[in-house]
Amino acid sequence: MTDNRRFRRVVRIGPVQVATYYDGRGREKHTAACTAPRCGFATDYDSRAAAELAARTHRCAIR
Repeated sequence: MTDNRRFRRVVRIGPVQVATYYDGRGREKHTAACTAPRCGFATDYDSRAAAELAARTHRCAIR
């Protein structure tokens, strides 16, 4: 991904960071991304509540 996103309202919930940004079409989006090594969990949501719920319920599947 080459575009430069400006994240705001960044919150850390456990190993997961939740942030808000505007996508390329000007819509507000929310993302949840795990910062644990080799986890790879990162998803985008339309609502902040959904992103925070995903962060709270995320469990890393690293062995």
